[in-house]
Amino acid sequence: MICTAILLVFWVGCALAVRRRLIFPLQTLSNLIEAIRCGDYTLRGRRAARGDTLGEVVREINELGETLQRQRLESLEATALVHTVLEELDTAVLAFDDSHHLKLVNRAAAELMGRSSESLIGRAASELRLEELLARDSNAVATMTFTGRSGRFEVRKSVFRQGGVPHTLVMVSDLSRALREEERRAWQRLIRVVGHEINNSLAPIKSLAGTLRDMLRGKAESIDEDVLAGLSLMGDRADSLSKFVATYSQLARLPAPNKVPISVNALIHRLVALPAYTGVRVAAPFETVVGADAGQLEQALINLLKNGVEASDGEAAAVEVAVGRTRDCVTIEIRDGGPGIANPDNLFVPFFTTKPGGSGIGLALSRQIVEAHGGALAVENRADGKGAVARMSLPAPLET
Repeated sequence: MICTAILLVFWVGCALAVRRRLIFPLQTLSNLIEAIRCGDYTLRGRRAARGDTLGEVVREINELGETLQRQRLESLEATALVHTVLEELDTAVLAFDDSHHLKLVNRAAAELMGRSSESLIGRAASELRLEELLARDSNAVATMTFTGRSGRFEVRKSVFRQGGVPHTLVMVSDLSRALREEERRAWQRLIRVVGHEINNSLAPIKSLAGTLRDMLRGKAESIDEDVLAGLSLMGDRADSLSKFVATYSQLARLPAPNKVPISVNALIHRLVALPAYTGVRVAAPFETVVGADAGQLEQALINLLKNGVEASDGEAAAVEVAVGRTRDCVTIEIRDGGPGIANPDNLFVPFFTTKPGGSGIGLALSRQIVEAHGGALAVENRADGKGAVARMSLPAPLET
């Protein structure tokens, strides 16, 4: 009996030792593998000694967890970098799944659609009116109209797979601004050359006319009033032409905007308090602040207000200014009650004007100012009645 009891105790001790040295490590391995399968790469096994077979397995699983954790971190960082790059691109990027539902959209694409990114994700192309975009051939250049912008765009498409499902990547590049920038540079070069040559000729003409007039006035006995009047006219016309050239030179000398926080509401109310714009209605329900050059933004708004009042036959009360804001942009609309736009194609062409005595640079200068602030300016006929609307869009408002 004593030997049996001793033998039984021995076998129980051996069983416990085997359990401690074999079962517990296997349970640890099972827990580590389950954690890795569930995506938790932070769990580590304590028994990772060299020379011990199970310890070696635990150590390898620990190193596998560290490798997977490092790869996940690198993947997250790479994904964050890709998203950051996409957000900073000026090219609109959209990705659709095989059922033509939008799965990815960057900031430029959201601005093009005139909506926030969150409100676009998951919507069908037909609902967003983008079927034409998906139907176009890659590298096609065409005139298209989106909610937030219209003009000439280049469409590039490619196919990629995610999760084994084919997706369509669409990139839309706005060529209108690049073309306008090149056109603007051509006008600026022309203005600088022509202005320089005209001023070089006008300065001596004005000086000689003044000198001859003073010389003739000193000879009272032989003064000829017609000659004096002619010389005075020459001097006046030379001076007027110099001022005329200086006005156009604004297009060539517009400095980069010095952006500071500006209250759009305060700026508009200050402008409509001027005698020329007294009576203009303002609809600005929310305080809105943007980063802008106060002088340049004021000049652009004055040009648009002036056009609106003149189109309304001088009736300031027929003009309305409406300010709206979204998460991505601030919109200022100036609506008039005039006859509308008869020739919209030439609106922003420098020197083109349909108004008697007009200079033809107001809208061109205004658009140059707005685009220098990263915004856009469009002028079109109103859809809700007669008249036109000038729509100025500026980048996302600053927090107040």
